[in-house]
Amino acid sequence: QWQLVESGGGLVQSGGSLRLSCVPSGFSLELHSVGWFRQAPGKESEGVSCISSNGLSSQYADSVKGRFTISRDIAKNTVTLQMNRLKTEDTGNYYCVAGFMDYNECPLTSHEKMHARGKGTLVTVSS
Repeated sequence: QWQLVESGGGLVQSGGSLRLSCVPSGFSLELHSVGWFRQAPGKESEGVSCISSNGLSSQYADSVKGRFTISRDIAKNTVTLQMNRLKTEDTGNYYCVAGFMDYNECPLTSHEKMHARGKGTLVTVSS
């Protein structure tokens, strides 16, 4: 089973920060491209950020550029999403996905081809 486990969500005031982690269960993230998606209540899922398997390429949704930073630690087998200056519109269930893509690619717009996904961690930003 290709399972991912997210952590780090919670309730934070607008302007605050959270740090989300994505950890695989039973496999290595090495060679995997990883993406973070979020889904707000009543809305469709949207890509937030992603990082390529070699860690050299990352992408961000326009709505989070300059506020969120994605990184990966091969030794810790973890991908992290640092979220700063949070806004109420960042509220949602954040989940990570992983899969094999071309060397410098990562899943920002779609996770259809990803074979691993987590259930998510809830982020609530209050005004």
